[in-house]
Amino acid sequence: MSSAAASSHMSATSIQTSSILNHGGKSTPSSMLNLFKKRPTSVLFSARKVSISAVLAIDQQIMQRPGEGFTFDFDLYMHEKANTVNEALDKAVSLKEPLKIHESMRYSLLAGGKRVRPILCIAACELVGGDESAAMPAACAVEMIHTMSLIQDDLPCMDNDDLRRGKPTNHKVYGENFAVLAGIGLQAFAFEHIVRATAGTVPLQRVIGVVSELARAAGSEGIVGGQAVDIDSTGLSDVGLERLEYIHIRKTAMLLESSVVMGAILGGGSVEQVERLRKFATCMGLLFQVVDDILDVTEASEELGKTAGKDLATDKTTYPKLIGLDNSRKFAEKLKSEAIQQLSGFDQKKAAPLISLTNYIANRHN
Repeated sequence: MSSAAASSHMSATSIQTSSILNHGGKSTPSSMLNLFKKRPTSVLFSARKVSISAVLAIDQQIMQRPGEGFTFDFDLYMHEKANTVNEALDKAVSLKEPLKIHESMRYSLLAGGKRVRPILCIAACELVGGDESAAMPAACAVEMIHTMSLIQDDLPCMDNDDLRRGKPTNHKVYGENFAVLAGIGLQAFAFEHIVRATAGTVPLQRVIGVVSELARAAGSEGIVGGQAVDIDSTGLSDVGLERLEYIHIRKTAMLLESSVVMGAILGGGSVEQVERLRKFATCMGLLFQVVDDILDVTEASEELGKTAGKDLATDKTTYPKLIGLDNSRKFAEKLKSEAIQQLSGFDQKKAAPLISLTNYIANRHN
């Protein structure tokens, strides 16, 4: 097809992605991925290219347009929430006997990071009318699970990485044996912390729902399952988009989704609100991984805080590998739009943190 014909065809063709949000049960962005399999990529997208940074700038102007009586300082919000989360994490996992194992747990847990998952939990709680204090134990717990997954992911038997958050990985400092134990310790304590710190402050049924949500994301149908299929897929030449989506939804998206859903449950959100936020988080979670795949190709180790080019070196299946870098960026744009669309029914002032976080994830460099 000539470029002129393609342009004409595209003007009459709209990309339908809303179907992923209109069926029962757990929503997934499969229909968006199917577009890459059903049509030539040359006619999938409009010829007008819109960069992620340009979209971010437009969204920020809309949110912070002067004269409308409302501005949202995203940097300040993230800084203040991250500091609050860091203080809570420091108190939750104290230095005690046995010293070395708790040092190892704290080393990775308090190594920095953007605290996206706990902040998502808090923001979702506040969006539906809850208070930060109700969400904080679960916010800390999801960061413990996330840290556990990073420790395990970096092990020589997994991705064999030496750098995480700009520092030597846990096993490089404490040895493989203590790194494994630190991950187990953080995973177990995450659930204990939710129950102990939340008991008496919110209804028991909400606590049970939150524990179930986090356990599902951390288990064999979540992070563990995603990692298992990822390991089995490394080096294979016939890994398709559906398998890649399966890996990334479970390895990355489900924990981000659970962060949002737990916050909504703890904040007292209705069934409808919780499900809309689940759909939002599913798209946003997959967006996070697509951008992560892109950054592994485009950014240096110093910027990422971890080893760049690792996916390519180990022949891992990624979105750029399967659909190309340009289409990966366009797919990220679609996921971002779908995610933000799910927030349209909420108070936009209260939704500002989640909208800005989605934009941040789409536009990040590390």
